[in-house]
Amino acid sequence: MKKLLISVIAFALVGGASMSVLASPAKDLKEFRAYFFKRFPGVPLQEYANGIYAIDKNRRIEWEAMEEFPPYEPAVDIGKDLFERYNVGKCFKNGGIGIRQNYPYFNKKTGKVHTLEGDLMACLKKNGVDLKKEKIKYKKGKFAAISAYMAYTSRGKKLNVVVPNDPRALKIYNRGKTHFYAKRGQLNFSCADCHMYQAGMMVRTNLLSPALGHVTHFPVYRKKWEFKGKGALGGLGTIQRRYGGCNKQVRAKPLKAKGKQHPEYVALEFFHSYMSNGIKINAPGVRQ
Repeated sequence: MKKLLISVIAFALVGGASMSVLASPAKDLKEFRAYFFKRFPGVPLQEYANGIYAIDKNRRIEWEAMEEFPPYEPAVDIGKDLFERYNVGKCFKNGGIGIRQNYPYFNKKTGKVHTLEGDLMACLKKNGVDLKKEKIKYKKGKFAAISAYMAYTSRGKKLNVVVPNDPRALKIYNRGKTHFYAKRGQLNFSCADCHMYQAGMMVRTNLLSPALGHVTHFPVYRKKWEFKGKGALGGLGTIQRRYGGCNKQVRAKPLKAKGKQHPEYVALEFFHSYMSNGIKINAPGVRQ
């Protein structure tokens, strides 16, 4: 009996190790794509960069009309001016041009994941920009405009997020993965409930978008945000602004971190972005 118990424990340990290896980011990515290819047969991988407009013909016609005179264009122009005025380029590789596709990335020296917006805010502070005077905050306005301009210079480049085989990187990745699939709020919904299992379904007058390809078009210009904001920058927002909005919609409290990005949202963005690897950047986008 004792030998049998030892054998069972040994098998469990070996099996657990095998399962850990199998549950790799690469395997997650393969299964994630396969799910959407089965749910929306005939939709090519690159089309997922277009969100709901890849799966709904009528909405696509409306979207294509908006793209003829995109409402985000003035914001991109403002972002370019601010990018140059604040000397943002000196903080980044290649002068900050055409680098969006490599974010988020894991920094082996610090053991942390960097988002584009996180590095952008660090750059503004390093360059001595008076954030209060310039009215610059995470998520929207001038800040989102600079990020939108940087993303615009990466249009056509394929998202290439790397999750190295480093326990620290995998811990952050798995934290983001857990957040994506975990239920929260009074409605008890997860990110996956809306953007995987119910993708393509209607919620009131809104069509739920597929999670695959989500991050490629952020920052986005949303018509909903436009009504709340003022001027060309009013409708613009980053992916983490959207995360907070999603939390509110399921009646969960948005995560806030004073003066920085919340590590939970950073982890979510790391996982979320990796799931869209290989899809071309087309930011900024215009969405409902």
